[in-house]
Amino acid sequence: MDEVTFDGRGVRRFLVWTFAIAWALQLVVILLVNAGSGPIAQYLLPVVMFAPLLGLILSGHDVRGLGWRPRIRENLRLLLFSWLVPAALTAAGAALYFCLFPAHFDLSGAYLLEAAGPESLEVLEAGGLTYGHYILINAIVAVTVAPLINMFPAMGEEAGWRGYLYPQLKAKFGHRLGLVVGGIVWGVWHWPLIAGIGYEYGTEYIGFPVVGMVLFPLVTIAFGALADALFERSRIIWYPAIFHGALNAAATIPVALCQPHTGSHFLLGPAPAGIIAALPFFAVAACAFARARTE
Repeated sequence: MDEVTFDGRGVRRFLVWTFAIAWALQLVVILLVNAGSGPIAQYLLPVVMFAPLLGLILSGHDVRGLGWRPRIRENLRLLLFSWLVPAALTAAGAALYFCLFPAHFDLSGAYLLEAAGPESLEVLEAGGLTYGHYILINAIVAVTVAPLINMFPAMGEEAGWRGYLYPQLKAKFGHRLGLVVGGIVWGVWHWPLIAGIGYEYGTEYIGFPVVGMVLFPLVTIAFGALADALFERSRIIWYPAIFHGALNAAATIPVALCQPHTGSHFLLGPAPAGIIAALPFFAVAACAFARARTE
């Protein structure tokens, strides 16, 4: 791996562009949601994920060295880790959450009823499907095609974070502290959505939105450490992008199995952004920190 020299001016330019683009787009998402145009806002969210890549380009950095050739045969183990481990860790975290809060586990379709209305359950019944079938189908999709589909918008983030910012921060602060600082930056980048529409944690918890704004960067430290390890081992941006895309896909399943309106419990799980459901990710990330080289 080539030695990286910290470029403070370049990092500042990158962060200014990345945050300006993302926060402007996130404001549009918030306005759309508050105006009752949530479905349109959902289409804009993947566009927000390209802000770090755009920030990298607009700040004058070369993106050709990010590893665009996947070299799958040489990195098959990393590919399998990226594709499957997020779902496994998400399932473990959700199981832990539901063991602690079994009353929140729900297979009646209350989540779908809340999210899409009674017509959604009627469509399932008309097709001869139960809510359990719906969950199973979505779980299969989450571990098969969804990581590949989600990989493309996730690459927009990974190119900026893991491809550029993390190596710069590790050059400045050392490996472990660089991972921590990078994870905090990544979490703070989501702040407008957390404060404006309750991204990840909803709006019904105690201390909204400050508690969520503090909690999410702790979780992104763990997520970022694992994504960074994949990029560091492969020097190919697609592997952290697949990991990121697989995580986004798997995270929807525990929520669909949970009673809606759990209030402050959503800070704990069952989605992997919750502090209890994230424990498997913290455990694996701790291994990455333990093996991290120090300067």
